[in-house]
Amino acid sequence: MKSQAKVLVLDHVSARGVAILKAEPSLEVKESGPMPEAELIANIGDISALVVRSQTKVTRKAIEAAKKLKIIGRAGVGVDNVDVEAATQKGIVVMNTPSGNTISTAELSFSMILSLARSIPQAHASMKAGKWDRKSYQGVELCNKTLGVIGLGRIGGEVARRAIAFGMRVIAYDPFVSLARAKSLQVELSELPSLFERADWITVHMPLSDETKNMVNREAFARMKKGVRIVNCARGGIVDEQALAEAIESGKVAGAAFDVYDPEPPPADYILRKFPNVILTPHLGASTAEAQESVGIEIAEAARNFLLRGEIQNAVNMPNLDAKSLATLKPYLVLGEKLGRALSQISPKNVEQFTINYSGHVSELNTQPITRLAVKGFLERISGRDVNEINAMAIAANLGIRVQENRTASPLDYSELIQVSVKGGTEECSIAGAFFGSTNNPRFVRINDRPVEATPKGVLFLLANNDRPGIVGWLGTVLGKHKVNIANMSLARDQRGGHALTALNLDSAPCEKTLAEITANPDILWTKTIKL
Repeated sequence: MKSQAKVLVLDHVSARGVAILKAEPSLEVKESGPMPEAELIANIGDISALVVRSQTKVTRKAIEAAKKLKIIGRAGVGVDNVDVEAATQKGIVVMNTPSGNTISTAELSFSMILSLARSIPQAHASMKAGKWDRKSYQGVELCNKTLGVIGLGRIGGEVARRAIAFGMRVIAYDPFVSLARAKSLQVELSELPSLFERADWITVHMPLSDETKNMVNREAFARMKKGVRIVNCARGGIVDEQALAEAIESGKVAGAAFDVYDPEPPPADYILRKFPNVILTPHLGASTAEAQESVGIEIAEAARNFLLRGEIQNAVNMPNLDAKSLATLKPYLVLGEKLGRALSQISPKNVEQFTINYSGHVSELNTQPITRLAVKGFLERISGRDVNEINAMAIAANLGIRVQENRTASPLDYSELIQVSVKGGTEECSIAGAFFGSTNNPRFVRINDRPVEATPKGVLFLLANNDRPGIVGWLGTVLGKHKVNIANMSLARDQRGGHALTALNLDSAPCEKTLAEITANPDILWTKTIKL
């Protein structure tokens, strides 16, 4: 008789979700509340599937202690509490529920806005203390105020809808949202500095990444109106909390409401606790009965289907493919993702169209997984770990980006070619990749239709310059002076003459001082640093 696969469900996942797992006779289900690392390590050895919410941290040590673990299911969107890299290295599928808490988080964000406007928590606490203090809690109206939304994805879009219903003007910063998408939401797109200057209220709906870390910082607060109010129900660390405290003390910021922190939970002496005009909640974004039931059912079904039938749904660390197809497509998947990731770092803002063109042998394969990986690579800067090859198309559609696949005859110079391109307004850009000799040897071979030869890994430094003698030598001297080593160089001259494009594979990214010296040269037209 075949033994039962053991499933460990932590963090009080919804009862209906647990019931789905318990209904399968081939699964042995054990439930528990949150587990600290040591206890999880002691219990995970013979577990086949682990289902968690956000409280339990699934660390590398816990994953390394697992002997039979096949899947980690996260009942929620973010997988910050799961070491995805460690799971991937050990061949463990990590799945999430990307859409289950959209409404609950949007509603909490707007509840925070209303609570800040009328000091509802403070007035409630005063009444509970037996006071009748009307003068201390004079509020402000939302009607005719300007709400600045940083990140106009699923949640940001829902917050914008609610704000418009309250008579607010909504402006948004999101370089990846198309003008058509913004227009459909009745939202005006804005550059970030302008948003800081114009908004009466600012709400954050970005993932935490290197680019968004401390995005709302001292410089941002200096630009803002006096009396601005800040809401963060997205991720801790996007708002510089020390800078916010200083802005509150100076009177620049009239109030703030936070549901997320860096770290979580915040320490007892957390700097924002002392301000009476700051509202704090303990990461309640997804804490509604409806959201928890929805994500609990969704992750339970995904875990069950994977254990019983090998189906992969909403995986964040592997494509939805059988083993044979994956082996054939793997080189193309890797190249496609890197093409998308590189393109996102040189693309125009407000992209409306993403096109991937397949030529030659690759056009005869199942290209949908490649397209999904390319779109995933392109969208990573927007959605961070929330985007995967399963939900990439839905996220692109939500952002108003049309994704199109084309197939053409074999290019003259290559037996097969993959080209990704984007269009935003009147601007376009593209990158193409091919294989030299075998699928183990990928190259970027065109950038904006100029021929180059660059290895798609590490740091790729692009530079457009006036085509004159001495530029290449000067560039090498500058990089050498700053201890930046060149691994490979490719130079493409404009056929019409006058300009050249240089592509350099570097061992490390040039620092700001290096870039400043390079761009100070009047013959340098622009530079781009692509991290792959």
